[in-house]
Amino acid sequence: MVVRKRAAPPTPWSKDLAEPTIDPSAYVHSFSNIIGDVRVGAGVLVAPGTSIRADEGFPFFIGDRTNIQDGVVIHGLEQGRVIGADGAQYSVWIGQNTCITHMALVHGPAYVGDNCFIGFRSTVFNARVGNGCIIMAHALIQDVAIPDGKYVPSGAIVTNQAQADRLPDALESDRDFANHVVRVNEALLAGYQCAADQSCIADVQASSQDSGRPASSSVSSYTPPETMSANSEVREQIRSLLSQGYQISVEHATKRRYKTGSWLSAGRLQANSADRAIAEIESTIAQYSDEYVRIIGVDVAAKRRVLETVVHRPGESVSIAGSRSTSANSYAISTPSAAPITGGDVKAQISSLVRNGYKITLEHANQRRFKTSSWLGGTTVSATREPAVFAEIEAFCAAHANDYVRVIGVDSAAKRRVLELIIQRPDGKAINSSQTYGTKATSQTFTSGRLEPEVVEQVRSLLAQGYTIGTEHASPRHFRTGSWKTCSPIQATQEGAVIAALEGCMADHNGEYVRLLGIDMAAKRRVLETIIQRPGGSPKPASAPASTSQGNGSSATYGSTATSASIDHETLTQIRSLLSQGFKIGVEHASKRRFRTGSWQTVSAISGSSDREVIPALEASLANYRGEYVRVIGIDPKAKRRVLEAIVQRP
Repeated sequence: MVVRKRAAPPTPWSKDLAEPTIDPSAYVHSFSNIIGDVRVGAGVLVAPGTSIRADEGFPFFIGDRTNIQDGVVIHGLEQGRVIGADGAQYSVWIGQNTCITHMALVHGPAYVGDNCFIGFRSTVFNARVGNGCIIMAHALIQDVAIPDGKYVPSGAIVTNQAQADRLPDALESDRDFANHVVRVNEALLAGYQCAADQSCIADVQASSQDSGRPASSSVSSYTPPETMSANSEVREQIRSLLSQGYQISVEHATKRRYKTGSWLSAGRLQANSADRAIAEIESTIAQYSDEYVRIIGVDVAAKRRVLETVVHRPGESVSIAGSRSTSANSYAISTPSAAPITGGDVKAQISSLVRNGYKITLEHANQRRFKTSSWLGGTTVSATREPAVFAEIEAFCAAHANDYVRVIGVDSAAKRRVLELIIQRPDGKAINSSQTYGTKATSQTFTSGRLEPEVVEQVRSLLAQGYTIGTEHASPRHFRTGSWKTCSPIQATQEGAVIAALEGCMADHNGEYVRLLGIDMAAKRRVLETIIQRPGGSPKPASAPASTSQGNGSSATYGSTATSASIDHETLTQIRSLLSQGFKIGVEHASKRRFRTGSWQTVSAISGSSDREVIPALEASLANYRGEYVRVIGIDPKAKRRVLEAIVQRP
């Protein structure tokens, strides 16, 4: 056994220069470092590249048959102690039969119980991890106590006790895997210890099974699946549904039925564990290998579906190992190649739906159905991140290459559609920016010789949200007193007809002011008042004020065209849209460290109600926090809730 023993350095808080205490049966690689009062138990393996330093916080305890793998760092703060299983105080306590895997960090004060598994690059700091816990890769455990037998998924950040208490239980298969790793490292320990002894080598090799694993590993029932690394992500998805009490069903469809959205039920899963659920799903896939197969997550209490995701397509291998997780509640699948979505307008509108939290569904229609507006329901986009959303949409377009395809944006809270956008015509041709459609399948994007593009965009936005368009006019004298008169009512709901009616009102009152009204008929209130013409028949100039005095003394927001060199056009449009609906604007900032933990800090509230007041305040915040993340918050003051969170600056 080669051991590098080093005494702890002299410090004001250390009375003696303690050295490690290592059981003779343990193995510490010569390329590792152990410093100070570290107590290493029997059968422990310390792999190359580890650093175990009890020079600041001490002592450390490492229990019997635990393995500390390559690149692990164990350290402790000078202050703070945990109570070990023996009742004494330690800076770091690690129990028996525990795996601290490659590149993990355990920083005291910290307690890790018996039979635990700490995954690659995970961090445990100022925390207690109970016995039998499984922590997967890249997790952060800080300032909490994890109860015994819990499972922490890859990438999880657990920094408050409520999160820790909601963690799911580890499955038996997870524990089997951890035990398997312990057995493998026991074999490595034996191999390292007798590497220079030929007779010892022969004994070790003779005790191995044909598979190359040590005979002692037969104690564990673990048998690694062929696709374990990929299936772990699918298992996490299934586990999430089961842990929340949802039921899982499976449906299948032939290619013809898939095109019409006519799925057939393959039954409800009876399994109550992820492993059994995956086995049932793969059995169904094998049974319907030439068809599409999808998983349905069902909230029985609310009588609604919480997940719909395709896990198999015709021609794929009979496995769900190809799935990849894209969010906490969904995972994408490998899909047929598709022409990417083109056109800045199309992408911008879809991105806006994603950022505003709207649900996105897809519909398709052949040429005959398109003429009669008989669209067929396709699927709900399950992804929540923009790249994954575009991937699902492109896959749907590829599956319906000879049909029209449109995107539907749905406000689930208000139970209404906010957008209908055709993105593909027959033969798979994507719609570019000059072929964008508005709220109806037949309403093209129109341009106007009289109306500014910003006004046309406002009209489109109002129609998409189901609002009614109105117009008013006033002579210069009546304008000064706020005495507006109503133009002929606009009954149309199609963009082209509305624009024509607006231009007609402007022509009829060429020497007067004309303004556009957005009206919420259900709430019987105006959501927008924008001047679109001033005397002489000219549209409102870019320098026009954002608001003007009303006859009743109140102020009304008009469509300001304030610009900004530091804020992109899309953000400016979002701010104007929020202000026009009476929402308030707030700003938050976060350093890179705070951004990673979601700890945003609020900037002083913006009290303005027009973009000419709000945009300079936002620019000032961007300048003040130039090296940080900055995001805009849209606030509904009546409902006391946030309607928008959009990052406008990154370091």
